[in-house]
Amino acid sequence: MILVTTDYISGKELQMLGLVKGSTIQSKNIGRDITQGLKTLVGGELKAYTDMMNDARALATKRMAEEAAAMGADAVVNIRYASAAVMQGAAEVMAYGTAVKFA
Repeated sequence: MILVTTDYISGKELQMLGLVKGSTIQSKNIGRDITQGLKTLVGGELKAYTDMMNDARALATKRMAEEAAAMGADAVVNIRYASAAVMQGAAEVMAYGTAVKFA
């Protein structure tokens, strides 16, 4: 499965199949929330949250690619990511794009 952020793939003629998406909602446990909250007092990267968001993007991307594969797609073009807080300490990450088949 080819995944790109562009709306084309060089050298390929594309047949559009439709929108595909994947999402997940992630949260950290209370212990990590406390330690990361303390980190905000001194500044610097909140590594636990960075790792959480990286894992969430990877899972959302995997789910999007699985949906595209189920449609018979060869690739997903024009991939975008969105995130939103759904409650304190929890965030939704969504990956979406257009499933395509090579003509």
